[in-house]
Amino acid sequence: MMSEEPTEGTPTRGRAAEVAYAFGEGVALAAAPVIAFIHSLGAHFMLVGQCVFWAARRPFRFRLFLEAAEFIGIGSLPIISLVGTFTGMVTALQSVNQLRLLGAEGYAGSATGIALSTELGPVLTALMLAGRVGSGIATEIGTMRISEQIDALETMAVSPVQYLVLPRVIAGTLMAPILMLIFFTLGMLGGYYVAVVGLGVDHGLFVENFRFTVDPAHVVQGLVKSTVFGFAIALIGCQQGYHAAGGGRGVGLATTRAVVIGSVTVLILDYFLTDMMIPFMPTTI
Repeated sequence: MMSEEPTEGTPTRGRAAEVAYAFGEGVALAAAPVIAFIHSLGAHFMLVGQCVFWAARRPFRFRLFLEAAEFIGIGSLPIISLVGTFTGMVTALQSVNQLRLLGAEGYAGSATGIALSTELGPVLTALMLAGRVGSGIATEIGTMRISEQIDALETMAVSPVQYLVLPRVIAGTLMAPILMLIFFTLGMLGGYYVAVVGLGVDHGLFVENFRFTVDPAHVVQGLVKSTVFGFAIALIGCQQGYHAAGGGRGVGLATTRAVVIGSVTVLILDYFLTDMMIPFMPTTI
């Protein structure tokens, strides 16, 4: 009997399968970051839904809210005050020196006020909170996760979301705009000192141009941004800490992710919020 010889198409089909398999692996590797991002985004939205669900259910733990507000608000006052004052000072310094070339240094108050109220105030306040509050929340909740304290809460029929997440999210949402107002106020005082006392800008021009140009809509725009930023930072910190795993290294990674994701989220949200609010809050004189 004659032995059956392999057909000519067999090696070709084998190579085609290998190429298809390699292509599929490449697509999977390329899509992995996108899938991970969508998964993380969905987890954050699920946590928002849980917060909304538990916000209207008893018991209302006001003591936990006050503790979180003290940590986020009062604990952040020194760094916010320092950064706000020197931000206003350097903004006024740059404004006066550039506008003086045109003989318009009196408008330094306008430039400083608009910059602080609409962009520098809310954004820098949020970045400070992402570094201090976001990391602190992620570390605290992450440590509770790996030490099984969260599991103990579930065993006692206490919702970890209501007990740990909700007070911090509400406190972050309410404290961020207050800190932004403090940032703005101290920044304007620092800018006034540099411009009027240090660089000899006329007091009346500085104040009147500020009052004439900076509209309440500018401040409202900054407050709205700060409220959204505070909510996002607290939520991200809670999400990263809540799902921490892998011991101390996992807590460290969760803390790092909370700061990085929170900071990037603030900058992304800043653009879209500005784009949405400008048509409804005209800034023209």
